[in-house]
Amino acid sequence: MGGDPRESGGARISKEGERGDLVPLAALIKEELRSERMERPSVRYGCAAQSKKGEDYFLMRTDCLRVPANPSTSFSVFAVLDGHNGNAAAIYTRDNLLNHVVGAIPRGLGREEWIQALPRALVAGFVKTDKEFQSRGQTSGTTATFVIIDGWTITVASVGDSRCILDAPGGIVSELTVDHRLEENIEERERVTASGGEVGRLSIVGGAEIGPLRCWPGGLCLSRSIGDVDVGEFIVPVPYVKQVKVSNAGGRLIIASDGIWDAVSSEMAAKSCRGLPAELAAKQVVKEALRTRGLKDDTTCIVVDIIPPDHSVPPPSPPKKMNKFKSFMLRKRSKDSANKLAKKLSAVGIVEELFEEGSAMLAERLGNDSLPGQTTSGLFTCAICQVDLAPSEGISVHAGSIFSTSAKPWEGPFLCSDCRNKKDAMEGKRPSGVKVL
Repeated sequence: MGGDPRESGGARISKEGERGDLVPLAALIKEELRSERMERPSVRYGCAAQSKKGEDYFLMRTDCLRVPANPSTSFSVFAVLDGHNGNAAAIYTRDNLLNHVVGAIPRGLGREEWIQALPRALVAGFVKTDKEFQSRGQTSGTTATFVIIDGWTITVASVGDSRCILDAPGGIVSELTVDHRLEENIEERERVTASGGEVGRLSIVGGAEIGPLRCWPGGLCLSRSIGDVDVGEFIVPVPYVKQVKVSNAGGRLIIASDGIWDAVSSEMAAKSCRGLPAELAAKQVVKEALRTRGLKDDTTCIVVDIIPPDHSVPPPSPPKKMNKFKSFMLRKRSKDSANKLAKKLSAVGIVEELFEEGSAMLAERLGNDSLPGQTTSGLFTCAICQVDLAPSEGISVHAGSIFSTSAKPWEGPFLCSDCRNKKDAMEGKRPSGVKVL
């Protein structure tokens, strides 16, 4: 894919035939911009919501730029934030998470390197947002499903149980997030208890236990969130991240809070709105959820269509018989079969899986400092909060960690003392410091 010469810092000038005439630079830039627009899909979106508690928030932006003032470096961002115990965490995350993610990406990267740097930057951005919000002393929390679309590449980061699904051409639905509910997620239950939390149901008079599994102290049903300073730092903000590349046939994303997913399955949501433009599709998904369950929770849905060049509408839905068969088969799939489905999608060229990681351990998620664009000036930077560190101040994320992927704990990335303390608290190596009354 041709890039803008202003982005790479050079200019490519070609000859025309044997006359030796040079193509003016302005004409070359114009031609490359036109080529970029032809190769990149367009993004169309719609949002619908019904409020019960006023704690759902969302973000929709299609004007983000990797390189300032260079429209050929545009990317889009969509997010659904489902707050609890108040709306402060959801509002703060909506207003700050994007800047924190972008701020964690090294400067001067080309598009492919920038996309490769996104998974690590998303981890840093989520943790920084959580750390800053907790320092404000407010006790609310929020789930976050955060989606970045750059051309045909989709990168999704999520904590909690808001969900993002991909409805690919042919009517095959795949989930790009993992629900962090203690009731369903055995791995997260084990991680919480290993980090010092307790998992159990609400006890009532007489010793009977009711309701879903919760984490104590605090009683939260989720194992990952942003905020929630009063429930212990084993409830972590480290996101599950998945990055895929769709084929040039495009696809549809449905991003929604649990007010949708508690009422309808992923397949039902996708099927209910096929053939509709994005704005009407979002309204239809909300309508289907309310028809099934009623308005028992805030209910928010964003539909994003990734449309190939020269296409103005989403691809038509497959034949009804195929829809029913796939819906029946996919309802029964387990986590293993979902992984098999993703591999099958990749094999037939519908979706290419580029990255997937869900570990809650920062030593695994931040890796080693081998990314392009790392500073060599001798001034170290905290991998989470991006503050500058003197060489004697930085603490390796791998130091003293049994989860380290590095045999050299003195190597980067480095953390400031505050971020190192937060890392230790999340892994249960010290008390969170929060007194629960």
